[in-house]
Formats: sequence, structure tokens, C-alpha cells
Amino acid sequence: MIKKMRRKFIIAAMFAVTAVLTVIIGGMITVNYFNLVSTADTTIDMILSNDGRFPRAEFSPDKKPFEHKPFSPETPFETRYFTVRLDREGNPVVFDIDFVAAIDISEAEEMAKNVFLRDESSGFYGNYRFGLADNEKGSIIVFLDCFRSLSTFRSFAFSGIFISVIGLAAVFILVLIFSGVIVRPIAESYEKQRRFITDASHEIKTPLAIISANAEVIEAENGESEWTNSIKNQVENLSGLTQNLITLSRMEEGKEPAMNNVSLSQIVIESLEPFYTLASSKDKMLTTHIDADISVIGNDPMLRQLVSILADNAVKYSNENAEIIVSLKKQGRGAVLSFENTVDGISTGNHDRLFDRFVRSDNSRNSKTGGHGIGLSVAKAIAETHKAIVSAFSPNGKILNISIIFR
Repeated sequence: MIKKMRRKFIIAAMFAVTAVLTVIIGGMITVNYFNLVSTADTTIDMILSNDGRFPRAEFSPDKKPFEHKPFSPETPFETRYFTVRLDREGNPVVFDIDFVAAIDISEAEEMAKNVFLRDESSGFYGNYRFGLADNEKGSIIVFLDCFRSLSTFRSFAFSGIFISVIGLAAVFILVLIFSGVIVRPIAESYEKQRRFITDASHEIKTPLAIISANAEVIEAENGESEWTNSIKNQVENLSGLTQNLITLSRMEEGKEPAMNNVSLSQIVIESLEPFYTLASSKDKMLTTHIDADISVIGNDPMLRQLVSILADNAVKYSNENAEIIVSLKKQGRGAVLSFENTVDGISTGNHDRLFDRFVRSDNSRNSKTGGHGIGLSVAKAIAETHKAIVSAFSPNGKILNISIIFR
């Protein structure tokens, strides 16, 4: 249980750190990309508005043609671009490649045709950002070389992701180291609680044995009475409670029981035999639908205890004249064991809370049944030991279905 708690803490901490880093780095990369695109589109719009050429202006302290734009006086001289003019049919007719060295006319023509067919006013074509505008003679396409900007962006994105991965690895190591320190007080508290339950349960056994023996002596001398029967019933109930607490405490130590390939069908059939008579004595009917030859990897005694707990629970807490249906069905590589019975005063929906310790919900779960709300906790612990999923559900507020899914 402590290992599971520590593992959950590590997973939660790493998930939180990963989420924060993803938002931060992802946000920075996204903002960087949109700034790149915005600057490129602003440059292209200026060229398009100046009939395919970057505006040339004489710069002086009084003249600021690029005011409020991301340009400097050197921008026209360092910007690499070319333009292609197309007629109304989309055929390239005029090429201006004076401001680029890596593109010839044939390449410019091919790029212009492909962009025109894309039917987009702007976008990327390789390392070039393009912008298309229509005029009275046809169209003009400006291709802006963004190689440097894209290289810088890719380098920034790679660096951000790389640093994030290194940071996550460092955080993971730190969390792995300090998680033991953080969980240690909880582990110590849990260990003290477990030891107390075990020691107290063993200490209770002796006075219970004495009380039971005294009750038998009284019956031998004076005969049975409702008082001696009550004493024996309470001793039996308390003995069952202490045994369940010890069992639960041992299972929560995390020690793996011996697992073998066992016949779950045979275990269920044999474990249910005494409950036919018990159900009949309470005017209830136990019906079974058990598929043959279903085997699982498990611990035979623990699985028998699981079936007995669930059967006892169904007989105790079902309503008068109830039908209790136990089924075992093959499901994929695993199996589903379910106990279904009618009940009074239960709400529709999920009832997994019944597997918590000392929980007895609804009016039917009172002291008259003799339960303590610990049996289903033991059943859940046994199921989890077998990597099975346990659930309780009421589809209509009249039926309670408890299922164990073996995977």
C-alpha cells in the first residue's frame, strides 16, 4: 500500500510539472510562431501595396516611413524576396527576381503555378512565405524568404523541448528521492495502525474464548437461554470481525500470495454449497449460472473466501423472499463473477462506497444482520490482490449488482 501511495504521488507530481511545462513551452513556441508569421505578412503586405517592390525612401530624423512597423532603415536591403505576376487565367507572365539569388525564372514559375492552384491568399511554400493579391490585370504573388526566421524558430522550439525534457528528468529524480521522505510519516502512521489492529485482534481472542467457554459452562449447568445464545452470537460476530481485520491488515502489507492456475468455476460451485441451505432458511432462493471450465491465475483459499463473503453479503442484505442470482461468465481472456439480489431502500447508481471499511448503507444494513461493514472491504482487497476490478451498482433502485472482473 505504501509503494502504491508513493507511486501515485510521483505520478501526480510529474503530471502537474509536465502540464505546467507543456503550457509554458507550448505558449512560448506558439507566440514565437505567430510573431514570425505576423512580421512576414506585414512585410509582404507592404511589398504588395507598393506594386511588388519594397518602398525605397530617404531616411532622415524627420522621415520615418516604417513608423509603427517592425522594420528598420536596413530592412529593404536585407529582405530577400521575388514577385510573379499572373494574367487572369493564372499564367505567370512577369517575373521580378532581382532581390533573390537562389531562385531562377523556371523555379519561380513552378512555385507561382502551385500557389495559384492552392487557392490561398497567404501561406508557406517551403521556406518562403507567400502573399497573393488580385489587381485589374490579374494577380501578383510575393514570395518572401523566411529561411533565417524559420531556422531560428525551429532552433528555439527544439531548445525549449530539449530543456523541458532535461528539466522533467531532473524533477523526476528529485521527486523520486524526496517522495520517500514525504510519504514516510504516512507510512509510519499506517504501520502503527496496522500493528495496533493486529495486536488488538490477537489480544481480543483470549477474552472471547473465555467468554465463550463461560457461556458453555452456564448452559451445561442451567440449560440454554436467550441470554447465553445472545452471548454466543455476539462472541461469534466479534470473532469474525477480528479475523477479518487481521486478514485485511495482512493483505495490505503488500505481500504477494502464492498464485496458481485454478478452476474458478469449481471454486464458485463448491463455495456456494452451504449458502443454498442458508438462503432457504431465510425464505430466499439462490440461483446460479456458472460457465464450466473457467480458470484464472489466483490463490485458491482467497478466492473461496471472496465467494463466501459476497454470497453471505447477498443473503444477509437482500429483502424478504429475494432471489439471489450468482453468475460466472467468460469475458475475453478473463471472467466476470457477479452477485445480484433485490434490496429495499437503495438509490440508483454507483455504490462502490460499500467496499469502504465499516460502511453499511440503507435501512437493511442494521445490527440485526450481524454485519460490521468490513466483509466487502476484505472482498475488495482480495479482488485487487488478483488484479481484478470490483464494483457495486444498482440499475433501478431495486436490485444491487456486485461484479468482480478478472482480467
